[in-house]
Amino acid sequence: MTVRRNVTPWASAALVLTALLTTSCGGQASNTPWSAASSPSAVPHGHVEGAREAAEQQSRLLLNDPGSGDTRILDLITGQVHTKAQVKDAARLGTDGRFGYLHTPGGTHVLDSGVWMVDHGDHVHYYSAATRDVGELPAGGRAQVRSDAAVTAVTDDNGRTLLYDRSALEQGKIAAPTTLPGTHTGAVVPYEEHLLALRKGSGTTELVVLDRRGKSVASSDVTCEEPRGDAVTRRGVIFGCADGALLVRAHNGAFTAEAIPYGTNVPATARATVFRHRPGSDTLTAAAGDDAVWVLDVAERTWMRVNTGPVVAVNTAGEGSPLLVLESDGSLHGYDIATGQQTARTEPLLTGGKRAGTDGAAPVIEVDRSRAYVNDPDGKKVLEIDYNDGLRVARSFDLDVKPVLMAETGR
Repeated sequence: MTVRRNVTPWASAALVLTALLTTSCGGQASNTPWSAASSPSAVPHGHVEGAREAAEQQSRLLLNDPGSGDTRILDLITGQVHTKAQVKDAARLGTDGRFGYLHTPGGTHVLDSGVWMVDHGDHVHYYSAATRDVGELPAGGRAQVRSDAAVTAVTDDNGRTLLYDRSALEQGKIAAPTTLPGTHTGAVVPYEEHLLALRKGSGTTELVVLDRRGKSVASSDVTCEEPRGDAVTRRGVIFGCADGALLVRAHNGAFTAEAIPYGTNVPATARATVFRHRPGSDTLTAAAGDDAVWVLDVAERTWMRVNTGPVVAVNTAGEGSPLLVLESDGSLHGYDIATGQQTARTEPLLTGGKRAGTDGAAPVIEVDRSRAYVNDPDGKKVLEIDYNDGLRVARSFDLDVKPVLMAETGR
């Protein structure tokens, strides 16, 4: 990654972009087309119409078999399984914490898991409601979907981005979208009532900050070459770049951009391109080629490479929890995230090996504050792992479908 500055070296200081912010506990800015003011005294703090508030996290797993189209939502609190519309040939399943996005060649099917979290910084609200099928977005299998409380940004493989009203999705509707001008490289990420985007300039890919109507409100000579992968953390938004990562933050009324370099030459095949982490955590993980893992500590601005052996899936809860790596032997391995030393290993968990399931989709590891979940497609089950107790299998959920694709919501 190259971050160009006229005054200070890119590795030592952040570049301030001239974009003023208007932030609040409540959510979106008044200049967005979807803002709807409400009196804080009209309803109890945190009240959401049609939802139940809980004191603890309300997690559910979204599950799909692309071959049959069978789709389920597994409630991890009650154990109840909800049957949803059949969605065949899904290539990927993504989530923004509440909604699931099943990407197929013909469009993207939207599922409302009915559980979500609202983080106000000093406190958190957890909600649960009914599950439902919302409908289809006109975006194919390679589309990238990113959301915040007000807007859902859908960027297709041609770089065109459509913005959808998030509140309409919450009501089970897909409203007519707004089209952002121009084309973008990678996902457009809603952040702090703005949109962060990467656009190709004269031979480079530059960071731009947009308002919710697509107007550029800040630009600079900050670049991110060959961008792939992104993640939202408490400390800002991470974009994966050729030489490491770019951290974009909202700080003291402006946006800042800061490089986090690998510190060594990393071949393209070993770069971090898909980040996995627990929502709310500042520790990101990614495969580093076929037989190692990257750990990015956003707080410390450091990368660590852990030699693991053949990697199928990786994740961590951060904050002193182990690095979890599902390896090609079908076993889950735990590593000390500070030293990279292996600390635990399970017996093989997967019935059909590392590429079990339709279309060769690899299993994944989903992580929340106390448990991890691994999908076993051929065994038609999901395993719940207590990663703080030597990777003990705490529960096993038997299913009537192959959970080839899996994502956790409610975190």
